[in-house]
Amino acid sequence: MTWIPVSRRGRIAHATTRLAAAAIGACALAACGGGGGGTSLPLLPPSAPAPAPAPATPPAPPPAAAAPLACELASFATLKLDRASVDAVQAVPAGDFTPPGSRTALTGMPDFCRIQGTTNSVADSSVHFELWVPTAAGWNGKLVVTGNGGYSPSLNYGDMRNALLRGFATMGGDTGHSGEDMLFVIGHPQKIVDWGTSSVHDITMAGKAVLAALQAKAATRSYYYGCSTGGHQGYAEVQRYPGDFDGVIAGAPGGNRTSLNAEFLNRFLANHAPGDNTTPILTSAKIRLVTQKAVAACDAIDGVTDGVIADPRECTGARFDVASLLCTAGDGPDCLTAPQVAAVQRIYAGAVNPRTKATIYPGPAVGSESGWASYWGTTEPTRADFWRYWVFDNPGWDWWSFDFDRHMTYALAKVGPAVDQVNPDISAFKARGGKLIAYQGWSDPVVSPHDTIAYYEKVNTLQGSRAETDGFFRLFMAPGMGHCSGGTGTTSFGNQGGPVPDPSARNDLLAALDDWVEKGKAPDVIVASRIAGGAVTQTRPLCPHPKRAVYKGTGSTDAAENFACQ
Repeated sequence: MTWIPVSRRGRIAHATTRLAAAAIGACALAACGGGGGGTSLPLLPPSAPAPAPAPATPPAPPPAAAAPLACELASFATLKLDRASVDAVQAVPAGDFTPPGSRTALTGMPDFCRIQGTTNSVADSSVHFELWVPTAAGWNGKLVVTGNGGYSPSLNYGDMRNALLRGFATMGGDTGHSGEDMLFVIGHPQKIVDWGTSSVHDITMAGKAVLAALQAKAATRSYYYGCSTGGHQGYAEVQRYPGDFDGVIAGAPGGNRTSLNAEFLNRFLANHAPGDNTTPILTSAKIRLVTQKAVAACDAIDGVTDGVIADPRECTGARFDVASLLCTAGDGPDCLTAPQVAAVQRIYAGAVNPRTKATIYPGPAVGSESGWASYWGTTEPTRADFWRYWVFDNPGWDWWSFDFDRHMTYALAKVGPAVDQVNPDISAFKARGGKLIAYQGWSDPVVSPHDTIAYYEKVNTLQGSRAETDGFFRLFMAPGMGHCSGGTGTTSFGNQGGPVPDPSARNDLLAALDDWVEKGKAPDVIVASRIAGGAVTQTRPLCPHPKRAVYKGTGSTDAAENFACQ
């Protein structure tokens, strides 16, 4: 049944009455049914005067256009939302704004309406969100939904600020929990689903409705923007909720989440002697040494010496072998012991099924070593609580007993459906006209660039050709970039956490996505910048995978125009 607003139903009923009356009158004048033995309406006697016509019913006035709501909670009192509520509304004046609970002021903010709300899509699901809307003519008519990081409920206020300053309404949510640890799932299995799959969808549905009511018109376009867990959430959207967004930006998309946590576990085990949780085999100094040696060996492969490995997949074998760093006369600062070489090799290999020898999750790329320590744990593996409480429900779980065959199969079956976003069939997103931009740092020590490329290639295989894939999905690999941002290369291009020197479609991800959606102009290049002391010191093109930036042979290697995507 199609629901018709009350005012519209009244107009339809009135129009139907008038049409029926007109039809009866026309039938009488034409002696409808007067042949073939049917019953005729009686004709008026010739001598009888014709009755005076009934006065015409004036047409119903056009419905009044909905008026924008005031930025105050009372204005939303009659708004009916589907399993959601508006909880607080605040008019924020231009200037600096410090969100509650934050220690960092957001500077140079425009006037905006800050709306806080909650979604309750199913039992034991409660996702809190904030929607920020530019006031008056400051809104460009579009919405940007932002993602989260790690397992944190914190909103990405920096990304929301950047979107707001460019005229977008913007929003973010807490993924359905509070607290910075991973214990929120104990006794609450629905919160695994909220975090892993559904929370962005839930807040987006509510946010669109609230925005439409506030502005008296719906957003013309809706975009998603996130990195890391935010990239994971972006993949959840295109795979499971293809109708939510016109365009999605997914950076370092750790969508292969269960297997990614297996790699963190493997990294810890590789760096410790069996049963020893306190003494790492590799030190921070030794992994920095590996990075230095790898870069020295492979920097110039692309024809440019700039301290960056352009494609770590070429930095293997004869060019660089970590075994070449083996100490020959005892341990020292410029070499690795045999256990250290073995640890590096195991981390490069990633998590592997010992029975089938299949890769569970690929290791980080050559050149990322100096960042490994942030995710190999201290006295226990990084994300140990994922295994303790999400998978095994066992606070006393022993990581030394983990079976990368049997236990991995169990984990994938138990939590994989809720947290893994690995389905390469995103044809529904493509069919609705959606556009997807993914980006990944080659030196990312967290999400493996090999896994990000592998997902793209699976999508490409299903699409049947590079042209079909490139028509809606483009992946940009950033040489020298770490996790989401930072690093030794040109790593500022509208990605998360970095400044945007030039917010144009050629230099900025969000502007490029908007151009692609609105004008059909696909991004053939994104120019990334290196910034030092607040100034741009180098630019370099990022190319859609599998193309790479190739130096033309003349001109400064610090200028993007002297490179071509090939």
